[in-house]
Amino acid sequence: MTRILTALLAALVLALAACGGDDGDDAAGTTTAAEETIKVGLITDAGQLNDRGFNQLAYEGLKRAQSELGVEGRVLESRSAAEYVPNMTTLVRQDYDLIIGVGFAQGDAIATAARQFPDTKFVIIDVDQSTLKGAPENVVGMLFHEEQVGYLAGYLAGLSAKRNEGADVVGSVGGFKEPPVDRFIAGYQAGAEAAAPGVKTLNGYSSDWEDQAKCKELALNQIQAGAEVVFQVAGACGLGALDAARERGVWGIGVDADQSFLGEHVLTSALKKVDEAVFRVIQSVQDGTWQGGRNLTLGLEEDGVGLGTVSDQVPEEDVEALETVRERIAAGEIDVPRELG
Repeated sequence: MTRILTALLAALVLALAACGGDDGDDAAGTTTAAEETIKVGLITDAGQLNDRGFNQLAYEGLKRAQSELGVEGRVLESRSAAEYVPNMTTLVRQDYDLIIGVGFAQGDAIATAARQFPDTKFVIIDVDQSTLKGAPENVVGMLFHEEQVGYLAGYLAGLSAKRNEGADVVGSVGGFKEPPVDRFIAGYQAGAEAAAPGVKTLNGYSSDWEDQAKCKELALNQIQAGAEVVFQVAGACGLGALDAARERGVWGIGVDADQSFLGEHVLTSALKKVDEAVFRVIQSVQDGTWQGGRNLTLGLEEDGVGLGTVSDQVPEEDVEALETVRERIAAGEIDVPRELG
């Protein structure tokens, strides 16, 4: 009887060991799959995710990558510039493969973090990689031809202003005076001049990305000075400028995302397809085509910028004229300025 029990116990031990071996193989397989999952961290600028534009679009690109590519994503919202480097360091220490800084203001922070962590991949939106201190080879700069879509928005603004009686005046409200903002506005002013020669262009800066009251005040002053169209290039703050346009019965033009949902006073929006760009760069890490030490620049030809919904109150002939201008810009036939004169 003892021999029988001993034999049965031995058989049981062997069976459990076999089961344990199978579990070990499965666990190893799971670990391998987890190791292969790309981890992507997104760091907002001070505007945070509720700007209905720039930061939110970057987040939409990350969410799309999570859904379609199966990447693991995390967003850290920065309340001030002092949080940029600590947020990046946190993500590096949590073994994130790709860290994306949203906005021009994070350029110095990305340069610092990239030099400190050369094995981590970084993307900086709206900053030329070659201008970063040390030009780190583990950074990709993501740039846009904002001036091209700004020109289209300005052209439509000029056509709209020209249809009204009196002097032709259009306005723009920027956030901070930064290159991407000025590219939008430079193109806008050039487009308005092309559509309505002699048009008066007004421009102001809120020096804020969030306080809608500041942008609203600037827009109200421009409208008081005769502006028939106001273009906002100020993130969440710029929603105040669009609200001023609604209150005073003039046209407003949105930025970054399609902001036509705000009402019938929105003439169109100058789209900056940050969501598409973020998705593409994440995809490049996953498929192995990532290459650091360079810039990715997207314009009309690459479908990286474009106009959003155009108001149905715009005459068909203006829509057709706008399409002709778009084709000419994409073909390089119109030289659009990138800096304010």
